[in-house]
Amino acid sequence: MTHKDFFLALEDLEREKGISTEIFVEALESALVSAYKKNYGEASGISVKLLPERNEIKVFSVKTVVETVEDPENEISLEDAKSIKNRVKVGELISQEIKPKSFGRIAAQTAKQVIIQKLRDAERNVAVNEFTEKENEILTGEIRRIEGKNVYIDIGKGLMEGLLMPADQVPGEKYAAGGRLKVYVKKVRNMGKGAQIIVSRTSSGLVKRLFENEVPEIRQNVITIKAVARDPGNRTKIAVHSLDATVDAIGSCVGNKGARVNAVVEELGGEKIDIIPWCEDPLEFIARALSPAKVLIVQANYDDKSAKVIVPDDKLSLAIGKEGQNARLAARLTSWKIDVKSLTQSKTMPEFADMNESSGKPEGESAETL
Repeated sequence: MTHKDFFLALEDLEREKGISTEIFVEALESALVSAYKKNYGEASGISVKLLPERNEIKVFSVKTVVETVEDPENEISLEDAKSIKNRVKVGELISQEIKPKSFGRIAAQTAKQVIIQKLRDAERNVAVNEFTEKENEILTGEIRRIEGKNVYIDIGKGLMEGLLMPADQVPGEKYAAGGRLKVYVKKVRNMGKGAQIIVSRTSSGLVKRLFENEVPEIRQNVITIKAVARDPGNRTKIAVHSLDATVDAIGSCVGNKGARVNAVVEELGGEKIDIIPWCEDPLEFIARALSPAKVLIVQANYDDKSAKVIVPDDKLSLAIGKEGQNARLAARLTSWKIDVKSLTQSKTMPEFADMNESSGKPEGESAETL
């Protein structure tokens, strides 16, 4: 059977979709065998060979050479086998081309089904591989549907969905089908026939990537983001450091008239952002992390990474923040445990006595800064 147009179509698919013709040929051969057996009987020994170079599809009856035939569907006598092939022995398999009249119709129907399925599988695999490389990146997609508390977002031209679970949704943020949303790709899980793409709106990585998009100096590695601590929907602290003494890390991230940081704030729905200058000295870094509160003294215990901090009486509530938010984010940003007290409180507490009486850095496991 000659199928020139069929094989030309396979070549077009290879060019358009980037899917190898060999993949289609292998799948079609297997599918056509199944289709033939379904039409002519499961007992038939059959193989199908596609020959793209000759634009042909050939069907072969495969039988075992025996002395005495007991199963005509799968066996052939030695005498009959020698009429096909001179040198043949009992026990060998011998193939003989057959030309069933209706096989052309079967082949066409089966080929169509297999090609459609292979196209879907191949496009899905391409998408899976593409998204695996996009872990920890930001993608923009359209909300496709909402099922229960889960939000499904089209992030792959209709082929791939991102799953935004409740834990990754910002409290108070509203989601509606058809809306567009920037999401952070947390994890791509290969599920065999596809992938499950877990996305987030609450990840600290989202803030980091948004700043990278807005601040050229970060993309150029002139400014580095040292740490991010986030209370989604409320406040974020981000520590930045310039590798070039002539470049102001804070100013670059804020932008002209606050344009850069405001773009990030807008994307996060008004979430407040504190941009903190990173410092190698943990005592100084802790003091900066408690911004906007002014810090008088920081005493650090390096053994357990805990710090005691004294602030002016009128700055205590600012340093701690609403429901402890400011102190909690500062602790996460610095990776230190932080205990904040007012100046008056510290004078009545034994553990803070040394901080009020000493100056400089005491010897031993602790150190302090004024």
